[in-house]
Amino acid sequence: MPAPRTQAQSPNTQNERAGYEIEVVRASTMLAIPWLLHGFSTRRGGVSTLHSGSQLAGELNMGFTEADDKANVVANRERFLKAVTGDASFPLATVRQIHSAIVRYLAGDESGTESGECQADGLMTTEPGILLGIQTADCIPVLVADRRQLAVAAFHAGWRGTLRRIVEEGVGRMRREFCSKPEDLVAAIGPGIGQCCYRVGEDLRNEFTSQFTYAADLFSGKCLSAIGEENPDSGPHLDLIEANRRQLLDAGVSASAISITGECTSCRMDRYFSYRAEHGRTGRMLSVIGISRV
Repeated sequence: MPAPRTQAQSPNTQNERAGYEIEVVRASTMLAIPWLLHGFSTRRGGVSTLHSGSQLAGELNMGFTEADDKANVVANRERFLKAVTGDASFPLATVRQIHSAIVRYLAGDESGTESGECQADGLMTTEPGILLGIQTADCIPVLVADRRQLAVAAFHAGWRGTLRRIVEEGVGRMRREFCSKPEDLVAAIGPGIGQCCYRVGEDLRNEFTSQFTYAADLFSGKCLSAIGEENPDSGPHLDLIEANRRQLLDAGVSASAISITGECTSCRMDRYFSYRAEHGRTGRMLSVIGISRV
């Protein structure tokens, strides 16, 4: 049976106003670390209108998709960076995500770019004054911080990255590169698609079964709604959030140091973008972590 989830995993949401209203979802495990900057965006409080219809006046699309205007995304990112750091021009580093287990170590001379040209699905650094950013719209964002070594990492874990153990391997690399000790690590799993909405095929269940001894704990044969009612939609439903929590545990992170922050992106399309529920025509959220400037 999977280990019980800590009570510290309830959402901690902060609304911030600076001429507009924007939401930043924060993790309880990280709030008490004075040098740490972090946050998960929602779809609320931006200037994009492509995906909002009549529901919202403007949305916070953080991804440079073909459908949205680049100027809107730049403005959205500035709003979010302002809410997280107090500085709309705070340096942000992103990558071109390819559903891999590749983690890039960002050194000091590489900071200051947000082009996303480098292919990877994870970033890690000890450099202050830069945010590491991961984009999602159902996949699982995972943030990790080393309280002693002042190191941070961000991982993008869809089902492919999860199968390749990007989180477990990424924490292992932190141990090698930064001499991180598991007892000094805190982690946050951000908003992503929940087991309630993530129906997959038997072939994917078989792949997970071949890779993880605890795979049976990750699948349910019934589709449950957000309020626990059974839906007629049958077939295996994958718990990607639990899968990545188990990888953190296997990497040595304490259960009490892991927050699960946010809700199912598919259930809460009023608050989050969902690639699956919106059939691919949607925006992206941004999950960021960094070390404040000295």
